[in-house]
Amino acid sequence: MQADRRKIERLLKTARGQIDGILRMVEEDRYCMDISAQVMATDAIIRKVNNEIIKAHMKGCVKEAILEGKGDERIDELMAVVDKLTK
Repeated sequence: MQADRRKIERLLKTARGQIDGILRMVEEDRYCMDISAQVMATDAIIRKVNNEIIKAHMKGCVKEAILEGKGDERIDELMAVVDKLTK
């Protein structure tokens, strides 16, 4: 993985903590909109993690493959991810 491992780990641990908090909120039968707000905050962190990983992949793996004249496979791989993100 080309992404900043410490940053990714920190973000994922934050998301894990938020998910644990969301579970507690559900167990405590907290207000729906408060739970929804926490779900959206966690989703934003997960999206940020994915963006960091994809950005590092483009700057590392894709760039390297293109320079070696083997970029088509990596570009196709990246486009498959972009297609999933836009659905």
